[in-house]
Amino acid sequence: MNASKPGGGGWTADRMAGQQGRTFVVTGATSGLGLVTARELAAHGGRVLLAVRDAARGEEVASSLRRAHPGAEVEVRRVDLLNLDSIRRAAQEIGAAESVDVLINNAGISMVEHSVTEQGAERHFAANHLGHFAFTALLAPALRRSPAPRVVTVTSYMHEKGELDLDDVAWSRKYTPLAAYSASKLANAVFGVELARREQSSSSPIASILAHPGYSNTPMQNKGSGIMGVAMRVSGKLFAQSPEMGALPQLFAATQPDLTGGSYIGPDGRGGRSGHPTPVQLSAAARDPELGRRLWERSQQLTGIRWHTAEV
Repeated sequence: MNASKPGGGGWTADRMAGQQGRTFVVTGATSGLGLVTARELAAHGGRVLLAVRDAARGEEVASSLRRAHPGAEVEVRRVDLLNLDSIRRAAQEIGAAESVDVLINNAGISMVEHSVTEQGAERHFAANHLGHFAFTALLAPALRRSPAPRVVTVTSYMHEKGELDLDDVAWSRKYTPLAAYSASKLANAVFGVELARREQSSSSPIASILAHPGYSNTPMQNKGSGIMGVAMRVSGKLFAQSPEMGALPQLFAATQPDLTGGSYIGPDGRGGRSGHPTPVQLSAAARDPELGRRLWERSQQLTGIRWHTAEV
């Protein structure tokens, strides 16, 4: 489909339809792309649950959004995507009280030193993929109460450079932060495709949509130490697009009604680094059904959480 509308130009947030009556859960909504996403959804009438690790910061953001948009429904739900107990509590709290129309798996970490979680997974893989895998699975009942449930998983064009070694999720051999980040973003992409594949035969299918922000100047982009960290911060200021532009693909993925499961939305500029949202092509690795099956099984094993597809 074409992301533009009559009248010329690409899709922007002011072209978004009203979102009254819809509930959105946005992970990582206190800064960067998540904050912009939450702000635009609230401005367009959506009920927004900020699923964040720092609840105090979340309350500050929620208060500022309510002041900017009187009448906006913005609430905070604490979730630490590196802690399975926290994920279970947050999903239970959300699912027990309401249906969810759209879950936006936006949160992420990048360029951290090597460390391994209690589940034996390297931290990028654990936070960026496993946490969202578990959160999505546990929120599935709440999503299925929506007439048109949708999961938007945010990946990166860096997924094209990623390699997944599911026999060494701890990265016990050669480790570099950039390689581990790229692998986690490939896991995001593979998960989104596999979720779409598994939901196609469901009696109440959840539409799984993928999005990537291009090269955007966000707090996560500016992480890192040493020479690489300095280079990333300088490059971000000089060449990256704004968070407002970077958030457009995931906003488009979350709100455009005619997208189908398995769609992938990214910027329309050269190399997919900047521009307005449009359907783009995933890498062959992201679409590999055998890799999707193996990642799914490994994720269930590591989290102890199984996905239950609705019976036809």
